[in-house]
Amino acid sequence: MNQEEFHARLARYKIIASVKEAKHLEKAAEARLSAVVLSIGNIGVIKGYVDFFKSRDIAVFLHLERIGGISYDREGIAFLSHYVRPDGIVTTRNTLVKLAKKQGLLTIQRHFLVDSDALKSGLQSIQETQPDAVELMPGLLPEFIEEYRSVLDTPIIAGGLIRKREQMEQVLQHGATAVSVGSPSLWKECFAHDSSAAV
Repeated sequence: MNQEEFHARLARYKIIASVKEAKHLEKAAEARLSAVVLSIGNIGVIKGYVDFFKSRDIAVFLHLERIGGISYDREGIAFLSHYVRPDGIVTTRNTLVKLAKKQGLLTIQRHFLVDSDALKSGLQSIQETQPDAVELMPGLLPEFIEEYRSVLDTPIIAGGLIRKREQMEQVLQHGATAVSVGSPSLWKECFAHDSSAAV
């Protein structure tokens, strides 16, 4: 999947399933999603999980810091790119974004908005690394989504602490392109072609 296709999926389906338990793999595969982010597994099973979603034409990203047994260096990223073959990675680390891009992987850079310094450093970091999308956490800060949107052309994903459809609607209306949620019940929500939500 290339960047243009990924951005089109984000805009169309608006929901990313954050899968944190193996028992939820099937539920994620049944939903209409922009992508799946795997925050489970290890070097021994992750290729099987990736293949499971790719065989169903669902974009799959790995949250690197949560996958056991993979080193956070050039060789580890090359192994992922050439053997595991996800569409991309999710990470908080600038160096991993750069390494993944060199290996042809899509990148979602995650930022935690804990204070005004984090807001400023986050924007600087994104402008330096140029990820394919940015995930802002926690997602329930719509005014900061608007602030990032006013500065960046990069798609913004809102994630963290989102538990209801109304919260999903709110962040979409404030400029998020998509929402990342861990609750399987929210993966069934449909925002496809929702004209009331910002794209």
